[in-house]
Amino acid sequence: MLASMRIVAIADTHLYHRPLQVPEGDVLIHAGDMCRRGSLDELSLAADWIRAMPHRHKIVVAGNHDWAFALHPDEARALFDGGGVEYLQDAGATIDGVRFWGSPWQPAFHGWAFNLARGPELAAKWALIPEGLDVLITHGPPAGIGDHSTMTGRTGCGDLRARVAVVRPRVHLFGHIHEDGGAWPLDGSCFVNCTTWESDRAPTVLDLDDDGSVRVDAPPPGRPR
Repeated sequence: MLASMRIVAIADTHLYHRPLQVPEGDVLIHAGDMCRRGSLDELSLAADWIRAMPHRHKIVVAGNHDWAFALHPDEARALFDGGGVEYLQDAGATIDGVRFWGSPWQPAFHGWAFNLARGPELAAKWALIPEGLDVLITHGPPAGIGDHSTMTGRTGCGDLRARVAVVRPRVHLFGHIHEDGGAWPLDGSCFVNCTTWESDRAPTVLDLDDDGSVRVDAPPPGRPR
């Protein structure tokens, strides 16, 4: 039986994490882009902050600025040892009966980390996402949902959206596109761009109830301030 759970979701802090007012909850999720340039030294600063958060459980997924996970994976993961932190890279975790899955990939974007070409390469990563999930966490958005960039237009991945339509998680959390934060219930899933845009936008709070429902307290869609 699923437990009721409060999730606090953030993304795109880019080392501007200190001013962020993070609400209490059962699970803190960072959906990627903890760093700016992505060195181990930068990641260490973010890891210390996340590990010190009072939430009993924390889940971290890398973003395109988090190069240390791509270049120095063992050292990067070691920075999060202790403090109840789980790093997910094409992997899952179960907390109090709630099933999570995390993946850092996105369509090629300005030569950053965890880029893959659209088509078979990305589709192979999304094929790993299992059915029966409660919460899917990716750094990048699915096509057409929370993916509108003022610089490059729609940036989301069509193959990711197609896979979500198959596995139908209760919640799909992502970040990456700072300008299009918000929450959208669609086709039985709640899609949430939980970007906090370098602490200019508040975290998103989700209550997963044991009856299967999801309640979302998110800042207004679009640009902060």
